[in-house]
Parts: sequence; C-alpha cells; structure tokens
Amino acid sequence: MASVCFYFQVHQPFRLRHYTIFEQNDSYFDEYKNAAICRKVANKCYLPANRLLLKLIRKHQGRFKVAFSITGVALEQFEKYCPEVMSTFDALARTGCVEFLAETYYHSLSFLYSRNEFAEQVKKHSDTIESLFGQRPRIFRNTELIYNDELAKEIESMGCFDAVLTEGADHILGDRTPDFVYKPAGCENLKLLLKNYSLSDDIAFRFSNKQWPEYPLYAGKFANWVNAVNGNGNIINLFMDYETFGEHQWADTGIFDFMAHLPEQIMQHPDNDFKTPSEVVDSYHDMGEVSVPHVISWADEARDLSAWLGNAMQSNALHEAYRLENLVKLTGDKELLEDWRKLQTSDHFYYMCTKYFNDGDVHKYFSPYDSPYDSYINFMNVLHSLKARCETGDDADKKTAIAG
Repeated sequence: MASVCFYFQVHQPFRLRHYTIFEQNDSYFDEYKNAAICRKVANKCYLPANRLLLKLIRKHQGRFKVAFSITGVALEQFEKYCPEVMSTFDALARTGCVEFLAETYYHSLSFLYSRNEFAEQVKKHSDTIESLFGQRPRIFRNTELIYNDELAKEIESMGCFDAVLTEGADHILGDRTPDFVYKPAGCENLKLLLKNYSLSDDIAFRFSNKQWPEYPLYAGKFANWVNAVNGNGNIINLFMDYETFGEHQWADTGIFDFMAHLPEQIMQHPDNDFKTPSEVVDSYHDMGEVSVPHVISWADEARDLSAWLGNAMQSNALHEAYRLENLVKLTGDKELLEDWRKLQTSDHFYYMCTKYFNDGDVHKYFSPYDSPYDSYINFMNVLHSLKARCETGDDADKKTAIAG
C-alpha cells in the first residue's frame, strides 16, 4: 500500500513599506504592494488551483484528498484583498476531503526565541482555523518545517496534536526511508511524518527545468515512481508550497494539466490511495524512533536555519525583535502587539540572507528589496519606531522591561 499525502503550505507575508529612521508614522506595511501581490498570486495560483482540487475531489468521489497549512497572515490578506479565495477554501473544507493543519499564526521563528509567544501564536492559529473552517487541527507543522526533538516534546506537551511534519532529510534518516510513519525521540504518543523531498521537489522545483533528465514530467511517469514505493513504504509525503501551481511553475509549463491527471494515474494501481495527515496517523503504526538533536528545516540546500540566521544582520534583527516582547506586551496595546507580531514573520529575515549561487537566487526571487542590506536597514528603522511607541508614557513596568 502506498498512500499519497499531499500537504500544501499557503503563505503571504505583510511586506514592509520603505521606512526611514526620520519617520514618525506608525503605518509600517505596504498596503498597495501587499494587495497587488495577493491578487496576482490569487489569479495565477490560489483560485485556479482551488477550483481544480475541488473538481478532482468531486470527480473521484472523495478518494482524492489534500491538506493545507494556511498562515494567519495569509488568511487576513485573503479576507481583505481577495475574499473569493476564502470562499474557494471554504468550499474545499466542506468536501470533507481537505484537512487544515496548525502552525504559528504569523509564520514566525518564535519557537527559537520565546516559548510563551510560540504557544500563543499556535493557539491563535488553531482558533482561527476552527472558526473559519470548522476543524480543530490535529496535526502541527512549524514555520518552514523547522524542527528538532525539543520542538516535538513541546508540541506533545500541548496535548492537542497527534503528529508533526518535517523534512525527511537524509542525515536524520541514515539508511531509512521517509515513506513510513515514525515517532519523535522522547515522545510517547506524537507521530512524525517526513517529507519525501525527492518526489516533492520533482514537482515543486524541477517540473519545468528543461535541463533535468526526466523532463518533461507527465502524471503517468510520476505515478510509476509512486508505484515503486509499494512494498518499501506505506506513505509518500508530498509537501510543497501551494504557489508551485501557477506562480512558481507557470500555467504554460503544464503544471495544472499534470495535477489534473495525477490522481487518476496514481489510483490506477489498486494498492494506492490518497490520505490526509490525520488519516495517515490513524492508519499506520510508527516504524521506530527518529531523533533530530539539531534544528532542521526544508529551506535551501543546507536544510537548516541558515536561510534566516545565516549572517550577523539576521541574528541581530531577530534578537532585537524578540527583546521587545515584554515591553510590547506590558503596553496592553493591541495595535502595538499586532505590529510586533507581524514583524516576526520569517520572510523579513529571509530577505536579509546573503547566500550566493542557487540559494541566493531563490532569496532574491522572493525579496522586494534591492539588497539584503536594504532589507535589514528598513526592518531596523521600523523596529526602532515600534520601540519608541512602546516607551511613551511613564510606566514603571515599562522601564523595568526596557532595562531588562
């Protein structure tokens, strides 16, 4: 039996506007750019992809299933700029064939800096998903699949999740395959689902690469690769950005036609099916323990934290941002808290990356800035303004927080 488990990350950050150190305006986010990008990606990806998935679920009478993790900041932008996207996600939720996962509401790195803030963001995201789609998430995935044993223990201690997702990196698996369910080291009940990065990246990154020996990739060929797992694994976890469809791989590459034919091709093999992450956890026992003592992610070739913490600018910006936690929360000001949390979104630090070669090209593709240094200066100007807003008044607790 090979169960294919599709999980799509859906995320759009609140991008900052150009902000100088001399400004006193507390409007930090670029409304025009965020609206324009959200609408552009909606028309290229979210709307056509959601309609295609809805059609496939109906065509296959519920046997085709997928899962999403949609960040809270993306949901806010859909509601504000593209409400039609929300209606299509709602339609998918009502099929009963779509699972919504939990994560940090702001797509943040809070687990690395503040466990209290991390827990608050996870709860806020789960509450939002339940409110919008009528599902209380059972499965957790951290920002960009950032994970280690400590995260697994933290998630299990919350008592509300059955499994966590992460990258099936070679160095954590050794000679094992990602195509089984595992148990995180040190956990009693939590299960671990690992991305099959080879097959996932064939779709997400190599699909339109004409230099790739397997180009062009057709649904039948991919289904044969899935069939080859039968007897050597129970699941194939295909984890990728949802923007793969139409945004990263444009429609003229044939990516939508590929997806339209994939379920039928995969289910031609009688032993294959599609399952959501919760169904995978309910169907298969774990095949042993996997220990991940050092932090991994699904980003860049290194699959570690270097996409966000690879240089001194990133480290300083993150440290200074989280150093404001007590000060911001002591104000009791909801707008300040909201602004501070939107500044935690991992993309702000991703834009500051100074890597070269292939990884550097990917960072440049996503960044709205001319250089990583421009990103750092702009972010620090905004953070300086936010801190100044917190320090207004003569509150003794604030002074203590500042001193701390």
